[in-house]
Amino acid sequence: MNAGKSTNLLQSAHNYDERGMKTIIYTYDASSVYSRIGISKVAKCFTNSTDFSKILEDPNYPAVRTDPRKIDCILIDEAQFLTVNQVDDLANIADYLKIPVLCYGIRTDFQGELFSGSERLLAIADKLIELKGVCWCGRKATMVLRLDKSGNVVQTGAQELIGREDTYSSVCRKHHGQREPN
Repeated sequence: MNAGKSTNLLQSAHNYDERGMKTIIYTYDASSVYSRIGISKVAKCFTNSTDFSKILEDPNYPAVRTDPRKIDCILIDEAQFLTVNQVDDLANIADYLKIPVLCYGIRTDFQGELFSGSERLLAIADKLIELKGVCWCGRKATMVLRLDKSGNVVQTGAQELIGREDTYSSVCRKHHGQREPN
C-alpha cells in the first residue's frame, strides 16, 4: 500500500501505448486502475472465477504474434487477489504465448498473512521488484494495518476488503506488531 504500484502499472501501460503496442489491464472487482497521484486508466475486471486463457479466444485480442491487433502485454493490478490457478494460467500465457505478464500487488494482508495469489507469484515469478512504501516513522513499510471509520486498528475480519487509503495504513514491521497506525 502507498508504494506506487498502480502508478507504476499505469506508467508501464503508457510506455507500451506510446510505442503503439496493445496492452490489456485487469484489476480486481473494478473497472479502472486509479493512482493516488490522480491518473487512471480503464481496465477489465477480474474476479476469482476469471479465466485469463479465455482472453486468447476473444477475437478483439488475438494472440497471434503477426496479427496487428496482437496483445503485447497483460498488466494485472491487485494481483494479491489472483487465485493460484490464475497465477499458473498467466505464467503459461507468458511462457508459451510469449506475452509478458506484469503483476502488481501486495504480499500480506492486515494480519501479516500472505495472500494466496502473492504466495504463488513469489514462488514462480521470473522477476520480483519491490516498490518501497514508507511508514510514518520513516522506516520501510512492509506491512499494512486495517482501520475502522474512527481510525482504530482492526485485528479480525475477512482477508479480502477493498478499501481506500483511509481503510489501511502502511507501516513497518515494528509498528504493525505494536498496532500503531501513526
